[in-house]
Amino acid sequence: MAVKEKTQAPAKAKAKKGQQKAAKSAEKQVKIQLVRSLIGHPQKQREVIKGLGLRRINSEVIRKDCPEVRGMIRKVPHLVKVEELNTK
Repeated sequence: MAVKEKTQAPAKAKAKKGQQKAAKSAEKQVKIQLVRSLIGHPQKQREVIKGLGLRRINSEVIRKDCPEVRGMIRKVPHLVKVEELNTK
């Protein structure tokens, strides 16, 4: 019986992965644009911008709207412009 339980567990995991892909496509997203220079700003803020994936002024990235990304945006609101994207 233990063998059957092991073979059923991956099947359930695959079903969950399929549900996760569908959920990811339905998640909200935000477009983040770097609008101000990092010159003269603290190293921590530079690292947050780098962590968001922004490189130079007017560069844009699209990230999922999650608490982690929102927290990073809150650290540097004076440097970025944020726009919520509606995904269907």
